Amino acid sequence: MNIKKHIPNLITLINLFCGCVAIVYVSQNNYLMAFYMVCLGIFFDFFDGFFARLFKVSSPLGLQLDSLADMVTSGVTPGYVMYSMFNNSAHELGTHPAIPFLGFIITLGSCYRLANFNIDTRQTDSFIGLPTPANALFILSLPLVISFSDSLMILEILTNQWVLLIITLCSAYILNAEIPLFSLKIKKFSFKENALQIVFLIVSILMVVFLHYIAIPLIIVFYVLLSIINNLSLKK
Repeated sequence: MNIKKHIPNLITLINLFCGCVAIVYVSQNNYLMAFYMVCLGIFFDFFDGFFARLFKVSSPLGLQLDSLADMVTSGVTPGYVMYSMFNNSAHELGTHPAIPFLGFIITLGSCYRLANFNIDTRQTDSFIGLPTPANALFILSLPLVISFSDSLMILEILTNQWVLLIITLCSAYILNAEIPLFSLKIKKFSFKENALQIVFLIVSILMVVFLHYIAIPLIIVFYVLLSIINNLSLKK
């Protein structure tokens, strides 16, 4: 039996396991551990493809497993987090019990993106629309910003149901928007060819050092805006 061909799929299943554990932590309102488990899942999500290419064992099964695992870790988990944030927020939209379920619009948007990604041949070296792992990090960082920020303004903003609804709808949209986003992969050791990626990484590191958890959603927004600016410059 060729053990090598099973290693990438095993790593993918570990990603799925991390997503399942993250969901349990969200149910316990332990958003910090949920965030760490999603980060761990995303880590394994990167390396399943890496080892598949390294061992030259890429397969249709691996592609499907990867999307199914991402659906849990980067699809169901952020939707559940937003559901929980709606539950814990002030009731600007009313007290109807169905309101918090609007958070799962993120899960629906993630599902559509993952299915579309599997058949979209344009997304080999870059992305069109925000990848689900990046979106998951954005959503899971929001309750951490609330917990670790001393700003009353931030607290009021992120506990307002109208704001949460806007974030939810924007999240589902940006996942599937026809917006090319640059890849973070550095293929050649040349500053000129990788200037965009290097600038993004440097700014991101500085933001994390100085802003801590609040840097995470800002980094995702910065990534999208930098991609849009880059797209506009290429059209000139």
